[in-house]
Amino acid sequence: MGNFLSQLINKDHHDSNLPDVHLDFESTSPTDGDTESYSNVLQMLEPTADLLARLRAYEGCGEYIRQAIGDPSPETEALAWSHVKPAVDNLKMFYKYSVTIEGFLPQILEILCIGDVNKNLEKHQGLAKLLCKLLDFVFEFDSLKMKTPQIQNDFSYYRRCLSRGKLSNEVDLKSAMSEDELANQVSMFYAYPTPMLKTVTTVTTDFVSKHNVGRSVSECLSTLAGVCYSTVSNNKKKPQKPTTIAFCLRVMVIAIIIYDHIDPQGAFTKSSPINIKSSVKAIHSHGNSNDTPNLISALRYNTKHLNDSSTPKAVKTLMASCA
Repeated sequence: MGNFLSQLINKDHHDSNLPDVHLDFESTSPTDGDTESYSNVLQMLEPTADLLARLRAYEGCGEYIRQAIGDPSPETEALAWSHVKPAVDNLKMFYKYSVTIEGFLPQILEILCIGDVNKNLEKHQGLAKLLCKLLDFVFEFDSLKMKTPQIQNDFSYYRRCLSRGKLSNEVDLKSAMSEDELANQVSMFYAYPTPMLKTVTTVTTDFVSKHNVGRSVSECLSTLAGVCYSTVSNNKKKPQKPTTIAFCLRVMVIAIIIYDHIDPQGAFTKSSPINIKSSVKAIHSHGNSNDTPNLISALRYNTKHLNDSSTPKAVKTLMASCA
C-alpha cells in the first residue's frame, strides 16, 4: 500500500503554487495595529483547552439511562437525571461556544480577506495565527465528538425528560420554554457528525455571500493551507516541534475543506491552487498515528467536490486508496 500511494502521489508532484507568505507558528505576536482585535480573539480562544478537556473526559450516561428506562422508578430516574444534567450542561457549553465563534469569525475574515490577502496575512500575522488556532480547535473538537457517540443518546434522554416536564419543579414556565428552545438548537448542532466544522463553514459561506469576496476568502484559505504545507514539508531544513507539525497538518486539512465548500470549482481540480497530492503525502509522511486517519477521513468525507466529474481520476484513486 505504501509503494502504491507513493506512485500515485509522485506521478504529479509539484509545489509551484506555494504562497510567498511566511507565518511563524511558534512565536508570532500581534502588530501595533492588531492589538485590540488580537486581544479579543485571543480571549475568545481561551476556553478551547478546557472545552476539549471536558469533551475528552466525557463518559456518557448510558448505564443510568438504561436502568431508568428498563426499570423506571423515582430512584432510577433521579439517579439518571443526576448524571444526565451535568453532562448536558457540558453539551450546552460546547454549543454556546459555537455561537461565540459565529460572532467572532466574520471579524477575523474581514480583517484578513478584504483587500490584498497576502499583504493582510503578512501585516496581521498574529491574527492569522489565531485563525489557525481556531481551525485547529475545530478539527480536534470534531474528532473527539465523533468518538463520543454517547452524546446523542444522553441528549435524547434529556429532551425526553423535558417533554415529561422534568424541569417543572425546578424552573418557571418561561424558563422551561426557553430551555426547550435551546434544546432544539443544541439538538440540531449535534445532529451533524462534525458540528464545529459545520459552524465555521456556514459562517464563512455566509460571509462570502454577504460581502461578495469569494475569491479573497478562497485565496486566504489556500494560502493558509499552503503555508502549513510548507512548514511541514520543509521540516528537515527548518526543524519544527512535533506539536507544530501536527498543528499545521490539522489546520491545513480544515482550510482545504472550507475552501472546497466556498470555491465554485473546489479544491480538487487541476486549476486549484491547493495541491491535494502533496497535501496527502505530507499527512502520510509527517502525521502522527493519532491524527493521520482522522485527517484523511476528514478530506474524504467532509469535502464537497471530491466526487465531482472535474476531479482528476488520479486524485479520486489516491483518496480511495487512503481508506
